[in-house]
Amino acid sequence: MSQTNTQPASLPLRTVKVDYLTRVEGEGGLYVRAEGGQLREVKLNIFEPPRFFEAFLRGRHFQEVPDITARICGICPVAYQMSSVHALEAALGVKPGPEIRLLRRLLYCAEWIESHALHIYLLQAPDFLGYDSAIAMAADHPRVVEQGLRLKKIGNNLLELLGGRATHPVSVCVGGFYKVPRRKDLLKLRSDLEWGLQASLETVRFVTGLKFPNFAPDYEFVSVSHPDEYPMNERRIVSSGGVDVEPAEYERVFVEEHVEHSTALHSRKVETGTSYFVGRLARLNLNREKLMPRAREAAETCGIAWPSRNPFHGIVARAVEMTHAYEEALAIVEAYQEPARSREEFKVHAGEGSAATEAPRGVLYHRYQINDRGLVEFAKIVPPTSQNYRRMEDDLRLYLPGILDRPEPQIARACEDLIRNYDPCISCSTHFLKLKLDRE
Repeated sequence: MSQTNTQPASLPLRTVKVDYLTRVEGEGGLYVRAEGGQLREVKLNIFEPPRFFEAFLRGRHFQEVPDITARICGICPVAYQMSSVHALEAALGVKPGPEIRLLRRLLYCAEWIESHALHIYLLQAPDFLGYDSAIAMAADHPRVVEQGLRLKKIGNNLLELLGGRATHPVSVCVGGFYKVPRRKDLLKLRSDLEWGLQASLETVRFVTGLKFPNFAPDYEFVSVSHPDEYPMNERRIVSSGGVDVEPAEYERVFVEEHVEHSTALHSRKVETGTSYFVGRLARLNLNREKLMPRAREAAETCGIAWPSRNPFHGIVARAVEMTHAYEEALAIVEAYQEPARSREEFKVHAGEGSAATEAPRGVLYHRYQINDRGLVEFAKIVPPTSQNYRRMEDDLRLYLPGILDRPEPQIARACEDLIRNYDPCISCSTHFLKLKLDRE
C-alpha cells in the first residue's frame, strides 16, 4: 500500500483503486477517490469484448449471424441468437407461425432457468449468507447448493433438446429452426419441470428471507413490454419514465458513447443524458401483472412491495422470474404440437431491421442492414451490460459515502455485492475486486 503526501492533514485523501477486475468478460477496474470525507470521483472501467462482433459480422451471410452472435455469451447465447433473428426477420419481412413462436419462448424459458438458477444459488446467495464462494457455502448448506445445481441442469437439458446443445445452440435460424423437437421428447421433461416449478416457489421464499441493505435510488426502469405476455422476445420498449417506442426507435431514445476512462461504451437517454436500469428488477416492476398465475401469486405474497427501487431485491425478482419460466415452459410442453414445417420460406432482398429482446440481464438491442445477396453490411449490438455501466457508477456514487469509514476489505466486498446485483456477466461473480487503498 502506497502513501500519498500531497494533501494537507486536515483534508485526508482516500483512494480505492482496483487495477484489474478478474472473472469479468473483458478487462476493467474500479477507481474511487475521496477527500475530506467527501466522495470526489468514481470510475468503473470495464472493457467489453463483444463490441468486436459488430465488425466480425460484416460481409457474412445473414444465416450465419445467429451462430456467430451466440458466441458473444456462453450463459445467454439464446438472447443473442434470437435478437439477431428477430432483427433479420424484420429486415426480410419474415413472420413465423404461432408454433415456432411458442418454441422460441420455450427456448427463452430454458435460458432464463439456467441463468437465474446459477446466479441466485452460486453467485449471489454467498453474498447474503456471508460466504466467499458457493463452494464454501456448500459445506454448511449442501441442500441449497444441490437444489440450485439441479434447477440449472433442467434448464440446460431443455436448451440441449431445443437447441442441439446447451452451450451455443445450433438449431436456431432466420425463419424458424433447422430442426424442431418431437412431442414425446419434450414430454419426457415434464416431471423435471414440475419439480422445478415447486423448487422455484421454494426459492422465492428462501431469498425473501435474506437481509437486504437499505438502499433505494430513484431509477428509471427500462424493459421490453408485450400487451399480453411477460416480456421475453417481443414488442415495444417502455420505461417507468414514460418511454414507449418500437425497437426501431431505440437509437432515437438511447445512445451509446465513449467515456474517457473506459473502452466500454456507456449508455444514456438522449433527451436527459441520464442513466437507466435494465434487467429482471426492471422487468418485474414494469410487467408483473403479466406473470404466469403461480409466479404472480409468489410475487404478490413474498413481502416485497412492488415496484421496488432496492437493487438488492433483484435476487427476489430473479426467483420470481425463474418460477415464471418453469411455469410457462411446463404449459408450452404440455400443449405442444409439432409444427408442419420447422421454418418459413422467404425471398432474400435488401433491408434493415431492428429488434429488442430480454436477455436474463436485461434489454438486448440488435440492428442489421443486409444487401440483396443477403450479406450483412452493418451491425449494431447493444448488450444489457453496457446499458447498465453508467447506472452502476451512479449507484456506487450514492452507496460509497455510507461505507468509506469501513476497513478496506469491507469496502471492496460491499462494492462487489452492489455490482453483482446487476449480474453484468457470469465471470463477474466472486472475488473480482483486488483492492488498493492510498491514505493520508
